[in-house]
Amino acid sequence: MTHMRSGRSVDEESDEGVDLIALGRRVRHLRKKQPMTLDDLAEAVGTVPSQLSLLENGRREPKLSQLRQIAKTLGVGVDELFGAEPPNRRAALEIELEKTQRGPLYAALNLPNVRISSRLPTDALESLVALQRELKRRLEEQAATPEEARRANTELREEQRAKNNYYPELEKQAAELLAAVRHDAGPGGQHRPLSHHKAADIAEHLGYSIRYVSRLPHETQSVTDQRNMVIYLTQSATGARDARSVLLQALAHRVLKHEAPGDYSEFLRQRVYANYLAGALLMPEASTTDFLQQAKRSKELAIEDLRDAFAVSYESAAHRFTNLATEHLGITCHFQKVHESGIIHKAYENDGVRFPTDHSGAIEGQTICRHWTSREVFDVEDKFRSFDQYTDTPRGTFWCTARTESHSSSVYSLSIGVPFEHAKWFRGRATGFRSKSRCPDDPTCCRIPPAELSEVWDGHAWPTARANTHLLAAMPQGAFPGVDSEEVYRFLQSQS
Repeated sequence: MTHMRSGRSVDEESDEGVDLIALGRRVRHLRKKQPMTLDDLAEAVGTVPSQLSLLENGRREPKLSQLRQIAKTLGVGVDELFGAEPPNRRAALEIELEKTQRGPLYAALNLPNVRISSRLPTDALESLVALQRELKRRLEEQAATPEEARRANTELREEQRAKNNYYPELEKQAAELLAAVRHDAGPGGQHRPLSHHKAADIAEHLGYSIRYVSRLPHETQSVTDQRNMVIYLTQSATGARDARSVLLQALAHRVLKHEAPGDYSEFLRQRVYANYLAGALLMPEASTTDFLQQAKRSKELAIEDLRDAFAVSYESAAHRFTNLATEHLGITCHFQKVHESGIIHKAYENDGVRFPTDHSGAIEGQTICRHWTSREVFDVEDKFRSFDQYTDTPRGTFWCTARTESHSSSVYSLSIGVPFEHAKWFRGRATGFRSKSRCPDDPTCCRIPPAELSEVWDGHAWPTARANTHLLAAMPQGAFPGVDSEEVYRFLQSQS
């Protein structure tokens, strides 16, 4: 988890829940009430006016000792600086507008920020706040249930970023289960994949038996009979699903004592935690970290090597890398799973890269820049090896490695990226491929056709678009979205 650091910039609130914007406005209100200028207060507390201005604008997290000095100078207690209620209606409006302008909805509109100062008329301030409230209400009204799903995804991604996608409590549970079935490194400390036999041993240790059936209920990967302690699996027609992974995910729900989810947010969180635990069983923290650290020392980090060492899918290896990279290697990173159309299916970042987002902050469903590695890889002829590329962006230069994989009837790219300074640890750092991207800040980068093409074809092209009707539908009903409970119950009844 990110810890509190004095003097750092923030967007809205600190990790400990301190509302820095409200704190800054309260300090400003009390200062002017004295009355004191910024220079006066800065001199009294031993700082410079520019630093105090950042504090009052909610852009600097002060030290507790400095807050004590400010409170003493203003003749109030420290607790009064953290008051829950704004000092007056004007301050409340300023706080609300400031938070709105720093949020994803305002960023998605590409509008310039309004400078909030004492010269901004109160009636103009009220109008701006009212407009933002109504815009937010209408957007939420337009897409009620899908909006809820996107918000749940965004909240979970923010949690993952705050934890650097590392959950020590889940790592501990995985280690305990592996120790119980005596799965450890092979002779000489070799990295030994978790066999199907050992996966079955974990199920037996937890009191479950496994049965294969020819067909499972629709939209299910496994079904668990909790009464008779049986897990039902089926062979994938394409062999694309790793039976170990499916079994371990089913067991993870039981280990984590999950109950039927009350809403989509809880369903999503349970799924992510179960997948994490399954990944930690397939790629144990100790041996995986040792493998990655050796590769880093040799400057030969590669996701495909992690995949091969533990006999997992490339996607599983990429996810596991994001779990351990920051915690154990000191490497920040980002992950993308992108459909061949350019639509983001999954994404994670803690390295400062900026993904396109909608007004709610959701990444999923947005189109990634065609100049990014995750899009360029679709046009690469060599699909056997990973494609590596540097991409210059407004946030800095990132090195990324990607490859494509077929899933069902579609093709996706899977990519891991790191800031330029971390590229030195990876095989593929010497790539000659480099591109430039101005997305998502500049729509002329790739979202708007070049002028020479538009002049020729604007008004003369009429594509017949494929209607993705699932995008118009509400989220599937039920505790487990899309799963027919009656079909599951009848299945279990037929097996009993």
